[in-house]
Amino acid sequence: MIFHASIPARDPRHVARVLAELWGGFAAPFPSFPGAWMAVSGDDRGTIIECYPGDRVIAPGFGQGAFDLIDADHAQYSGFHLAVGSSLDAEQVLALGHREGWRAVRGTRGQNFFDVIEVWIENTTLIEVLTQDMQAQYRSFATPANFRALGAAAAG
Repeated sequence: MIFHASIPARDPRHVARVLAELWGGFAAPFPSFPGAWMAVSGDDRGTIIECYPGDRVIAPGFGQGAFDLIDADHAQYSGFHLAVGSSLDAEQVLALGHREGWRAVRGTRGQNFFDVIEVWIENTTLIEVLTQDMQAQYRSFATPANFRALGAAAAG
């Protein structure tokens, strides 16, 4: 289970506020790193997305379990993405993305495995948003047996 994740953002405060809006949660400064904000879902697992300034990256630090936030060039895209659930309906999610000027489109993953709404945060970072109906599709698909079969087919 994923409890939290971090993403880069040009405007961490704004991105955290929009993500919190998807969840019906709230945004707050993230005290561990200057300029970082967090979107807090308000669920019983403590789910958050930390939004770090895009020109900073996490790098190994010194000591046990330490890491540092260091300066770096902001890449436009990366291999990172995250799927999150929302209680908003599809039209509300799409409207929220469009309001922000971000690419927001509905799509299907795999061979009609499940639907998502792609919301491209600041038009650089992909967040797949799953409405209640989409979450049910995902849960029906995302079973250990299905993942084993997909892995065997890919290896095969």
